[in-house]
Amino acid sequence: MKAAWYERNGAAAEVLQFGDRPTPEPGPGEVRIRLAYSGVNPSDVKSRAGSRPVSDLYIIPHSDGAGVIDQVGAGVDPARVGQRVWTWNAQYGRPLGTCAQYVALPENQAVFLPTRASMQEGACLGIPALTAYQAVELAEIEAGHVVLVIGGASAVNFYAAQMARERGARVICTVGSQAKADLLREAGFDELILYKEQDVAREVLKLTGSKGVNAIIDMDFSTSAALIEQGVLASHGQFVCFGSNDRGWIPVSFGALLPRSISLKFFLVYELTEKQRKVCVEGVNRLLEQGVLQHLSGPCFALEEIVAAHEAVESGKEVGKVLVHCE
Repeated sequence: MKAAWYERNGAAAEVLQFGDRPTPEPGPGEVRIRLAYSGVNPSDVKSRAGSRPVSDLYIIPHSDGAGVIDQVGAGVDPARVGQRVWTWNAQYGRPLGTCAQYVALPENQAVFLPTRASMQEGACLGIPALTAYQAVELAEIEAGHVVLVIGGASAVNFYAAQMARERGARVICTVGSQAKADLLREAGFDELILYKEQDVAREVLKLTGSKGVNAIIDMDFSTSAALIEQGVLASHGQFVCFGSNDRGWIPVSFGALLPRSISLKFFLVYELTEKQRKVCVEGVNRLLEQGVLQHLSGPCFALEEIVAAHEAVESGKEVGKVLVHCE
């Protein structure tokens, strides 16, 4: 099969290769997927750059993708052959991901893709959609709540904003540019804060009549933690975070947390419990079947253009999920 891979960590142009690799065969309990698209996440390019040292002969990157099951292993219902699916954790804890014509995975990691969703949209799911759904779950969002979504035009939080809205919440988003604000307005979000130009805490308190929000869904704890002390979270508020640019010591005011019974919740989407994963997968598919999710598809590259695909993600200039066409 044709695939992209790397044998050592380093810059995209120095280590990524394209060519022929052995076509995988599904083992017991596995399915083989003929991939249409592979989705590139920031974590994929960070792993290739060195955040996860190469411990196998080679790594076929990317955890997200979409395609059609063409073979099944022992113990898997043969009726799954021909099923359209999307993947999760394809290259987490294993060397062979979705940046290839085929991937073999445990069958529960190949999730039925509703017919109203395209293959490109299926490849956008995985890490972003499951992260967003778990964040909204942990935020305990209910109808009538007010939610602050940090970076509403990011791949994850574009989904999170929609999921919170679907539950009946009023959603306020921060964005980094006017172009991203325009994108969110087109998606139906009008309460937007340009964090590079406006004071986020002051704007949130203005929008909420000084009451604050019931939840914050955050992608960078190192910059958003200060919002707690600034009174942005109302009493019994939920601060849910799945990332931070600074992975070291980040100060948080205990005096701002305890009197208002504020909860801090952190999670890593790769390590969801079986129960959490089931809730998230079923929840995402329910929203897909209902047709309520919009998707941020970014540029699409051919498989042999893998270097350009990784460099596009690393540039930080692209809005939406960068895809690789595998067929």
